[in-house]
Amino acid sequence: MMRTLNGLCRCHCLVLLLAYLAVLIPTSAYKPISDDTLRKLPRPGDDFDIHHGKLLSPILRTRVPGTPGSAAVLNHFNEFFRTTLPDWTIEFQNSTSTTPATGDEQIPFVNFIASRDPPWAPKGDVGRLTLVAHYDSKREPEGFIGAIDSAAPCAMIMHAVRSIDAALTRKWADMEARGTTDDDLDGYTGIQVLFLDGEEAFVKWSATDSLYGARSLSETWAQAPNPPLSTFKTRLSSITLFVLLDLLGAKDPSIGSYFPTTHWAYQNMAKLEQRLRDNGLFKSSPGAERWFVHSDLSERDVGGYGGIQDDHIPFLHRGVEILHIIDTPGMTSFPKVWHTLDDDGEHLDLPTVEDWSMLVTAFVAEWMELEGYFDESTSPKKNGAKSVRVPSWKTEL
Repeated sequence: MMRTLNGLCRCHCLVLLLAYLAVLIPTSAYKPISDDTLRKLPRPGDDFDIHHGKLLSPILRTRVPGTPGSAAVLNHFNEFFRTTLPDWTIEFQNSTSTTPATGDEQIPFVNFIASRDPPWAPKGDVGRLTLVAHYDSKREPEGFIGAIDSAAPCAMIMHAVRSIDAALTRKWADMEARGTTDDDLDGYTGIQVLFLDGEEAFVKWSATDSLYGARSLSETWAQAPNPPLSTFKTRLSSITLFVLLDLLGAKDPSIGSYFPTTHWAYQNMAKLEQRLRDNGLFKSSPGAERWFVHSDLSERDVGGYGGIQDDHIPFLHRGVEILHIIDTPGMTSFPKVWHTLDDDGEHLDLPTVEDWSMLVTAFVAEWMELEGYFDESTSPKKNGAKSVRVPSWKTEL
């Protein structure tokens, strides 16, 4: 992927985005999970083994759009959700485009989408936490694998959603048993995964030779209306937070904060990083500097560190809230294996990969408010008290 660390023009809509955030993503609804729950979060075990791991190893291959390698990885995603997470809805969004490398030939791009919504909620009324990574690899150099870019991030997301799925089932059963499905914000909160195709340039990064899948999906979702009277007008506007993972898996990452309106979410992830360290739940670099280097800044002080061209750009330009989790060592470069043949499984720092999977899992568990639901003995009638009521999106809009 070709990216720049130059500033992006996006400040003209900041006021509108702040208003949007205040209505649709009330930070008061984000509830930290306990240390006990952090300790209960599943670890990936050997699923990240680069040769035989069930999650990661099938992605560690060349996967240029339109090639058999791409189809094999897409099938890996499909089989994982179909067999491991059967309550999730699987979709494919297809498009074609010419590229500078292939002339008039139409190259196919396939975006993989998996989602899970509260069973009682109309689709147009559900706001979704959206976890995103691209799954394609570069055409050149020949044989490029792209382990940090972005096989490992895909596997991290797979681990995270698998880890929270049973707790989510127990929570929603509990909400139905207690009759809190219609008057609680959680009654309209879902989750979805986007594995995007065609992020990489075929020849040289430009507005037309990059982000093929992201450009197609954002345009399609922006133009596809939900039913009349829905809370969210389109599938695109139902994305409450677009969490993009990229270039993750090298040791000692540095993660910046780029958008004032999502700095609060960045800070919550930073707090989880510190808590995982404090509880001895991180395997990598115990004495290392913290990953989230802007966690002490206020939202007024972020956003001036330059934007990075990535899959979020077409969504950002359409008003979607972005949390971009990307490793930029020293905030001036990308990991040293970036776009080289050394970006393979052997050059991953597997303790760091596992720690990222735990951190993403913890963030999702907090967003979905799963405290108390990781215990398999939890009954739908665990406590008879009603949950605290907060205004739903339906009421606010």
